[in-house]
Amino acid sequence: MEELSTGRLSPAQLLVSGFVGVILLGTSLLMLPYATTKGISLIDALFTSTSAVCVTGLIVKNTPQDFTLFGKLVILGLIQVGGLGYMSMSTMLALIAGRKIGLFERMLIKESLNITTLEGIVRFIKRMLLFVFTAECIGTLILWYVFSKGHTGSDALFLGVFHSISAFNNAGFSLFPDSLIRYREDIILNLTIMLLIISGGIGFVVVDDLMEWFKNRRRHLMQHTQIVLTVTALLIILGAVVIYINERQFLFKDMSLRGTILSALFASVTPRTAGFNTIDYSMLQPQTLFFTIILMIIGASPGSTGGGIKTTTFTVVLLHIWSTIRGRRDTVVFKKRVPEMLVSRALVILSLAIIYVTVVTFVVEDIEHTGFLSTMFEVVSAFGTVGLSVGNGGALSLAAKFSPLSKMIIIFTMLMGRLGPLTLFMAIMKQQEEHIRYPEGRLMIG
Repeated sequence: MEELSTGRLSPAQLLVSGFVGVILLGTSLLMLPYATTKGISLIDALFTSTSAVCVTGLIVKNTPQDFTLFGKLVILGLIQVGGLGYMSMSTMLALIAGRKIGLFERMLIKESLNITTLEGIVRFIKRMLLFVFTAECIGTLILWYVFSKGHTGSDALFLGVFHSISAFNNAGFSLFPDSLIRYREDIILNLTIMLLIISGGIGFVVVDDLMEWFKNRRRHLMQHTQIVLTVTALLIILGAVVIYINERQFLFKDMSLRGTILSALFASVTPRTAGFNTIDYSMLQPQTLFFTIILMIIGASPGSTGGGIKTTTFTVVLLHIWSTIRGRRDTVVFKKRVPEMLVSRALVILSLAIIYVTVVTFVVEDIEHTGFLSTMFEVVSAFGTVGLSVGNGGALSLAAKFSPLSKMIIIFTMLMGRLGPLTLFMAIMKQQEEHIRYPEGRLMIG
């Protein structure tokens, strides 16, 4: 994206700068003596802050034990800001203060939420914030009820608030040492967390379109909404079936029928960038881990609280491959042609993701020697802003054992996954207009 003629940074560059600024602020707050119980190093504070702002959930410190109430509140605030995007939060504060939202701020919001138009953007933000806080409040009340069975009223309420916000924002931070493994057979908790994850992961544009559709049933859903809902449902069902088949004679062998069904479903939903776990990922079969890696790379949907290459990117690439195989020039979804520019963008995003993840996996594995599949799982989890790990049963991520250099690589990977590889590279590299168009050459492909 070109820089504005005023000399200011482009929206992409400002978006990156804003996220980095929030991360550094969070790091400073977590470094305060009353934020932790035993102190924290700069690299671990930076890692935790980045993981919270990028709504990843990879942890190098035990959240319930190593952070005080103040530290947990800082993490919760970073999750909320990171999940909604700092521009959305800034807009909310500006609206409360009665300040007018300018054109440049609207452009930043558009970039942040992957909205296609500036028209009605403030009205969209208001509806989005209303939906977010309504969903989080409902989630809090249900989880408060669940947690009240084993905790006092105030503790259960805080657990409900924390896990509701963490789930909706696809963050995966938990106040239990084993994440949610102890609740693997609790139907209410599992369904609530999964619904919060899906609600936050399908994207605010989809939610807004569904609301408009419910108001006026004659109106058709947008192509984008149809793709997101269809692919999300298919991936959840397919993921649960594949995970069950892979683990039925291993991890699920001694579980009850309820525990098996809930665990398979949860293990299919949570790689969509949520990070909570009800099973120990260090006990999974290699084929299950590899399949989970694929789910984590795909991730959530555009304009959501999740990361990954996004469901629409994955769909467009698959359909473009199918169209090419069948000898068709156009890529068609639900009887509508996908613009060639979007097809090209989807291919670039997928290519950048695969190249980056592969290179980083080789680099980190060469430094740490933690096992190629385990290292790739950690790298993809960071890139997809998921937070799952083959670490110690959900207590700490594998990254907790990494050297400072590897932790810095994972930190950058989380930031790239949250902002998107294309956005980050466009912000780093200077964009230039193409004044010269060269003649076509002859090249053999395939």
